[in-house]
Amino acid sequence: MPPDTVAALYDAHAPALYRFLLSLSGSEADTHDLLQDLFIKLVRQPHVILKDPEAYLFRAARNGYTDLIRRTSRRAGALSAYEKHLDPPDIHPLQPPDAPSHPQGIAQALADLPEEQRAIVHLKFWENLTFSRIAEILGIPPNTAASRYRYAMEHLRKSLTQPTNPHAS
Repeated sequence: MPPDTVAALYDAHAPALYRFLLSLSGSEADTHDLLQDLFIKLVRQPHVILKDPEAYLFRAARNGYTDLIRRTSRRAGALSAYEKHLDPPDIHPLQPPDAPSHPQGIAQALADLPEEQRAIVHLKFWENLTFSRIAEILGIPPNTAASRYRYAMEHLRKSLTQPTNPHAS
């Protein structure tokens, strides 16, 4: 793909892709690497034509994240890469402005979601996409996107409303 076309795609989509990848990985370093790899691959494909650039880029970003998890899992042996990414960052830049005043609790609750639910929550909540559009991006049926979102919201609601009792067994 011509560099100027890649640059235009980067300008148009990099902020949303960055937020999406950060919500999946929880690591700014991994997010930067994944985003860079995604656009390098586009530059190396000189004749590719994207019918739906947004869907392609989000799907490629998610695939890159999945590949990173697989590589990390193989290297880590017994320690799963998923557990490594559960530690929320100190400052969670994806916290909505009207969120309760417990950002670590929100970040942890989001990190506790399965990756496929976390991706849908991010695309719906922070990117303001419809379930139809999310389904196109992730290559799943719209009803699956909606049900995963519903399950995620139920999990988040329970996680954030449970009283914490340090003496409970």
